[in-house]
Amino acid sequence: MMRCTTLLLAWLLVTATMPATAQSPDAQKDEGAASLEYLPALKGDYFPLTDRRSGRVHHLYVRYPEGYDATAATRYPVVYVLDGDSLFPLLAPTHLFLHYDEHLPEAIIVGIAYGGFDPAINKRHIDFTAPGSDAAAGQGGAPGFLAFLRGQVVPEVERRYAADPQRRVLVGQSRAGYFVLWSAVQDPDLFWGRIASNPSPGPAREQLFVPPRSHARTDLRVAVASGTRDTVERQRIARDWTTHWSAPSSHAPWQVTLLTLQDGTHAATIGESYRRAMLWLFLGTGQAALPQ
Repeated sequence: MMRCTTLLLAWLLVTATMPATAQSPDAQKDEGAASLEYLPALKGDYFPLTDRRSGRVHHLYVRYPEGYDATAATRYPVVYVLDGDSLFPLLAPTHLFLHYDEHLPEAIIVGIAYGGFDPAINKRHIDFTAPGSDAAAGQGGAPGFLAFLRGQVVPEVERRYAADPQRRVLVGQSRAGYFVLWSAVQDPDLFWGRIASNPSPGPAREQLFVPPRSHARTDLRVAVASGTRDTVERQRIARDWTTHWSAPSSHAPWQVTLLTLQDGTHAATIGESYRRAMLWLFLGTGQAALPQ
C-alpha cells in the first residue's frame, strides 16, 4: 500500500512540473474565435453555410454595428462582401471609421468567404462568372451562386440579425465586381445598393447589357468604381456599363454612377472605392461633392 502511494505521489509531482501539452484543434479554434472579442472593430459572429446546390461550405463572418442590440427595435443595413477571405477584415473596420468621420449609417457587415485562396476550395472563378460561349470549362456558376445568395444567405442573415431588408448592399471587386453588375440585371430587387469595384470585362460580357428582369423597386442604386491605373479593358467595361445604363432609353431600374479613382490601382484602392461608393449610396452626394 505504501509503495503504491509513493508511486502515485511521484507521478503527480512529475506531471505537475511538466509543460502544458498542446491544445486540441477544437480548443484552439474556440480560443481563436473568442480572441476576436479583443478586436472591437471586428466584433460580431461567424457561421458556416452549405450551398445546397453545390454542396460547398461557405464561411460567413459578421461584424456588428457599434452598440448593436439584437433585441432593440433598430434595424440596420446589411453589406454583403464577396471575397470575404480578404475583403471582410479590411472593409468591416473601414465602415466603422466611415461612420465616425463621414456620418455614414452603421451597418451589419457580412463577409462571404471560401476559407482560403487554394483553388481546391476557392471557387470564385466559377461562382462569379456567367455561362457563355467564351466561358472556360468549369466556369459559368453565377446563376447557382446568385440562387445561393437569394435562397440561403440573405434569408439566414435576416433570420439571425437585426437586418433591414430594404437596405441590402452587395460589394464585389474584380471578377466579383463583374458578378455584382451581372446580378443587377438578373435580379434587380435583391439588393438595394450595389458596388462594383474595378469589374472584370467577362466572359459573357453581353449578358451585362441585356434587359433587366422583372423588378418592383424604383430606388435602386449601382456604383461602379474604376482606377486610372487599372487595365484598359477593365476601365472600358466600367465606363461602358455605366454609360449604357445611364441612358434614358435603357429604362434602367437603378440610378448609376461611375467613380473614377485618379491613380487608383486594381486591388489596393478598394478601401477608397468603398468609401466613395457608400457615401454616394447612402448620403446621395455627387462625385464632385464628396469630401476629400
